[in-house]
Amino acid sequence: MEAAASIKRNVTTVVGDVSRLEDLDRLYAVVKEKHGHIDVLFANAGAGTIAPLAVATEAHFDQTFDVNVKGLFFTVQKALPLFKDGGSIILNSSVSNVLGLPGFTAYAASKAAVRNFSRGWTLELKDRHIRVNCVSPGAIDTPALATTTGLTAEQAEQAVAQFTTQIPMGRRGFPEEIAAAVAFLASDESSYITGVDLAVDGGMAQV
Repeated sequence: MEAAASIKRNVTTVVGDVSRLEDLDRLYAVVKEKHGHIDVLFANAGAGTIAPLAVATEAHFDQTFDVNVKGLFFTVQKALPLFKDGGSIILNSSVSNVLGLPGFTAYAASKAAVRNFSRGWTLELKDRHIRVNCVSPGAIDTPALATTTGLTAEQAEQAVAQFTTQIPMGRRGFPEEIAAAVAFLASDESSYITGVDLAVDGGMAQV
């Protein structure tokens, strides 16, 4: 809501839970009524908390996969009737899809599923000339590490320091840098790019 208020024009907000299919139906009913069609979809909703294997619960596992896998899958599926041929779909994955991160195994597995969605959907949607790509952020400077992972403020600071030592560029990324990558994949400048996983991670998972 705050983001929409700051943009002020050409924005419609719909509050919902991507893991609830009725909420997705309501979302796309609004899109159809107000805009008629979709040119670009960025499937960005995600969830992840730290839960080592020995203590992870069924509730933790289900929440992670309900949002990151089920929610994303049906977000894309239910958008297709409104999607224009030649459009662009961008899926938010993570560099964790290729890394071993203790405590984040369910999250990493869910993001690996997202990466594989992009591969399969690239082929399924090729006759409609719809491009499907992933963007995979690394460690990004947002409050999420402290507010959604279950870490204390001190633990979050320690995790940031540890992550930073693994990043060749020596810092966390900024949200604006992820936005720039998404805008590129949404634009005609990436018209010959499909099926890729664009890592925006300062080299964290590349070396």
